[in-house]
Amino acid sequence: MNSRHEEFASAAADAQNTAVDGRTARWQSHREERRAELIRQARKAVHRLGSDASMEDIAGAAGTSKSVFYRYFGDKAGLQQAMGEVVLGQMQRRMQEAAQLAPTPREGLFAMVSAYLQMAESSPHVYAFITRLTPGEASAQDAIAASGALGNFFEQITEMIATPMREYLGEEKEAVLVYWPTAAIGLVRNAGEMWLGSPAGGAKPDQETMAAQITDWLCLGIAPALKTST
Repeated sequence: MNSRHEEFASAAADAQNTAVDGRTARWQSHREERRAELIRQARKAVHRLGSDASMEDIAGAAGTSKSVFYRYFGDKAGLQQAMGEVVLGQMQRRMQEAAQLAPTPREGLFAMVSAYLQMAESSPHVYAFITRLTPGEASAQDAIAASGALGNFFEQITEMIATPMREYLGEEKEAVLVYWPTAAIGLVRNAGEMWLGSPAGGAKPDQETMAAQITDWLCLGIAPALKTST
């Protein structure tokens, strides 16, 4: 009799645990979907309003309150981190796809630089929002830049650049390749962001010309320009 009672109790407990697990899974799924939707809405808002948009501005454009955004992201730095993971992940996939179709390392570099500039140019406000320091929140943003979405993005792109060059040059050039990809990323990012922020006009090259120029700097340096001027 006791054994049968224990079986019933165990079955009831299992059923209750299953129901709890099911509710937890549904709640987690709902929360993830809601978070993804808030990121999409925030991205649209920043694209339209600019990279200096406040949490209140973003929430208003999304048709909700800023307390909702604080609940899901903690603060503005948290929203920048979350949006950065999405946007930079898309940029990384686009750059990787472009590089894989290139027949030579140099063409692969051009393809990656071009894809990077294209995506940054498609929404400069969003790019600035996820990569720039926010006044008054520098310490939080420094952490994001060092170990969050942005740091991970450039770490992955550095390896993407190094891999084809390592295969092309061989192991005897390993000492060069330890440093060059990191330096290359600095050149691409700084030149690209300076180009992105430059006013439109005759002095500003188009995206393809800028990508070609950066690729030449990566592969040849400024030696050809120096020879021409002497």
